[in-house]
Amino acid sequence: MARPRLRSTLDREIGEINDDLLRMHKLVDQAIVRSVDSLTRRDQATAQQVIDEDIQINDLRYKIEEACLALIATQQPAAGDLRSIIAAMHMVVEMERMGDHATGIAKTVIRMGDEPLLKPLVDIPRMAELAREMLRQSLAAYAGRDAAKARAVADLDDQMDGLYKAVFSELVEIMSHTPDSAARATYLLWCAHNLERIADRVTNIAERVVFIATGDMQELND
Repeated sequence: MARPRLRSTLDREIGEINDDLLRMHKLVDQAIVRSVDSLTRRDQATAQQVIDEDIQINDLRYKIEEACLALIATQQPAAGDLRSIIAAMHMVVEMERMGDHATGIAKTVIRMGDEPLLKPLVDIPRMAELAREMLRQSLAAYAGRDAAKARAVADLDDQMDGLYKAVFSELVEIMSHTPDSAARATYLLWCAHNLERIADRVTNIAERVVFIATGDMQELND
């Protein structure tokens, strides 16, 4: 009877870790939405809310990491279970850093003060939506242990890179013709860069999903 009880305990505790991963995903997704919304509307109150609430993401990261370590120490999981727990530990680090990138956008909004936007935002909101979709799909791939879906998520990073290059090229072009716009252009570049980095971290999660599903670590985007 001892072995079934151990299996039941392991399944329950892994389930609790997965529930917290979903909670963390919700918090990170919300931070991305609010940070870009604060940029679009020049809303410093919303930007400050993103900054203030980042501690919730940080706290949840440490909670999940501690739960994973305790599970390894007490239940001694093996094979697929161990891969899942180790992957979860890496995933929460990536999501916590995504929260930092969203906070970076919010801090840029605060720094901009009352300065008007250099130009209407087109590609930056698209980058935010793509980052959110990539993150959503990566968590779905994790839940289904679906390596093919994880690789498809990584493929979306090419679209993100294309959007970032478009933003970069446009802003450099504006600065070359209007040198006094450099500061405002740089603010937008920082925001776009933070979104591009979020997508890179989602790709790292996709790599972990492939690891869970296949046992092989693969770099999906060189």
